Amino acid sequence: MTVELKCHVGIGPDVEGEALVADDNFSARYDLDRIKGIFSRPQHKLAGESYDGKILVLNTSKGGVASAWMLHEMKSRGLFPKAILFNTANTILAQGAALADLSMCDRFEDGDVTTLIKTGEHVKVYPEKGLVVVER
Repeated sequence: MTVELKCHVGIGPDVEGEALVADDNFSARYDLDRIKGIFSRPQHKLAGESYDGKILVLNTSKGGVASAWMLHEMKSRGLFPKAILFNTANTILAQGAALADLSMCDRFEDGDVTTLIKTGEHVKVYPEKGLVVVER
């Protein structure tokens, strides 16, 4: 079964992969160990989980310019999520995603994206169409 989720037009290329989901916020600067490719802040709901090659599904982005350039740095190392889906993303992180050519979408019409997608589900992200397809 597939479910189509409509969202605001996003940034980046079409991608697909396994979802990693948490009802938590996201800071590339404070939540991640970018050398190991894991969520490292002990209080984060995904602490210890690898983000590499995943479709991250989180509540909102936080952080400023440092978080934005860190997305680019992560991609240049080859240790990065395929996409990040948010309920709401801030403009600075959106700029960082654009610089990194990292797929990012937000503002889902059907509600809280952290409840619409489950960890382990296969997800296809079509940012230019404002569409996410979940395979269950």
